[in-house]
Amino acid sequence: MYLAETAPEVTARTGPLRVIPEVAGPAQWHRVLTLLATVSLFIGTRTVWTQAASHRLAVAAVISLCYLSILVSGVLALTVRRTRSLARLDLCVLVTAMTLTLCAFTLNHAGGDEGVLTAQAARELVAGHPVYGQPWPWLFQHNPDVALTPTMSGGYDLTYGYPPLPVLLTAPLLWLGHGALAATAVTTGALLAGAVTLWRLLPVPWRSAATMVCLGFGFLPSYARLGYPAIVGLALLVPVVVHWPRIGAGGRLGRGGLARAACLGAACAAQQLPWFLVPFLLAGIYAVRRGELGARPAAGVVLRITGAAVTVWLLINTYFVVSEPRTWAAGIALPLTQNATIHGQGLVGIALYFTDGSDRLAWYSHASMLMTGALLALLVLFVRRLGPAMVVLPWCAFFLATRSQDGYYLLMTPLWLAAAVTTPAASFAGAWQPRPRFLSGPHRRPALVAAAALLLVPALASAAVAATGSPPLRMRVTGTRTAGPAAVSELTVRVANSNNSALTPHFTLTTGQGMSHWWKVAGGPATLPAHTSAVYRLRPPGPVFHVPRRPGTRIRLRVFTASPDTLSSTDIRLPGERSSS
Repeated sequence: MYLAETAPEVTARTGPLRVIPEVAGPAQWHRVLTLLATVSLFIGTRTVWTQAASHRLAVAAVISLCYLSILVSGVLALTVRRTRSLARLDLCVLVTAMTLTLCAFTLNHAGGDEGVLTAQAARELVAGHPVYGQPWPWLFQHNPDVALTPTMSGGYDLTYGYPPLPVLLTAPLLWLGHGALAATAVTTGALLAGAVTLWRLLPVPWRSAATMVCLGFGFLPSYARLGYPAIVGLALLVPVVVHWPRIGAGGRLGRGGLARAACLGAACAAQQLPWFLVPFLLAGIYAVRRGELGARPAAGVVLRITGAAVTVWLLINTYFVVSEPRTWAAGIALPLTQNATIHGQGLVGIALYFTDGSDRLAWYSHASMLMTGALLALLVLFVRRLGPAMVVLPWCAFFLATRSQDGYYLLMTPLWLAAAVTTPAASFAGAWQPRPRFLSGPHRRPALVAAAALLLVPALASAAVAATGSPPLRMRVTGTRTAGPAAVSELTVRVANSNNSALTPHFTLTTGQGMSHWWKVAGGPATLPAHTSAVYRLRPPGPVFHVPRRPGTRIRLRVFTASPDTLSSTDIRLPGERSSS
């Protein structure tokens, strides 16, 4: 049987033997990956084509050609015989994805709040005016569709609160047009550059995965069209994360290592999310290099990386450090200090949607910080196991944060792919793991499990404290004034404070996730003393509040307070509301 399986093919039973050379074709998983990347280009494409067909026929024609490219690529992905041909097809899929991204940008480039603020900051910079600490309320008055970031104190964040690199990149492109066009052009260009960089740096069979994650699924291009500065940080982090355990190998950075350190510093000068990756990255590099070189050379490598990154970061920030040091420092720290209202898909959903609130919202922030520290410590203790997941660990802490939007997770997902492909577990086989006496010996495994549990307990306990809080205010709607069918012009609410502290309430109505603008207090005390009640007259931010006509819509009256941070909510029924039955 073995002879029959390994013998060359015989053309005839009595004829001579003729060996048919075997053609080495692409691996089947490579075909499947290319096909999946091709299929992912269908996501959202019809919506863009429909929009273009009504008033931008040239764009619609290009999208139709992209549809043809998708169909042809699907056929070729399953039929080409050579690996080189499939690699060329991967390039075709990437070009098609980039073309679709540019078509969508051509039609939708108005930007969100981040893009609008970045473009305005660039205009102020060009005009020689301060960039940080300057509120620009008219930006949102002229753009009602642009979201505002409400704060617990009843106001809104109307200033620029990101590091300056996106502003510096946007300023030369202001000639492109009004609004946020220049800012969204920068972020869309950065996404395309990041996608090409990741595609180029990955091994050939994995390149279509870069196309799929960066451009195919559609969520990253949509964030780029909104002008999110984090997209610039993502693009700069791509070359840093690819093969990151090799940084400083042999104790030398070289040009490549210095370039990666420079990209790390530039990424930190683009947005705050890369800040959270830095300690995990440096801890991982130190552990790998210490296992190879020893403690002092490993520390030297980390210090040189840090020095190069900090130098680049300071160079980008120099103008603002000199011209407006106080407002610059407050501005780049704003997302950490602005005390925005809770929002997101993480644990705060308990207080937002599943209970009537909590009087211990600050504990969500404590839980997130403690979880970040715990995960960093776990990476150090178990780097041989957790090293491949280094680029994922920092974002896990955001699930416990007061602002746990899924954007904090998905914006960095291309880095997850880069790590999965280029940093296998074997890269950490010799990495250093601290093992003090109490974590070694015959009972090492139970001790390590106990140490891991002890590291996580403070964060989980803080999250439990926040989630089990009770709403400090009790609300009851006692009257409504309407201005027509299903249009409310005023609410009368009795509010009782059961807390031991005086509270300053800020009111809003919500009909789903997120929240509307603050309602105006037309009557009632600004501060409600402890264990007292009062009647408040509330008016909507616009002329009227339109009651949703969809049956079963949940209308929630929410009251936020600062110092202490609390949330109290109650479901209400308004005139004109339809019953779900």
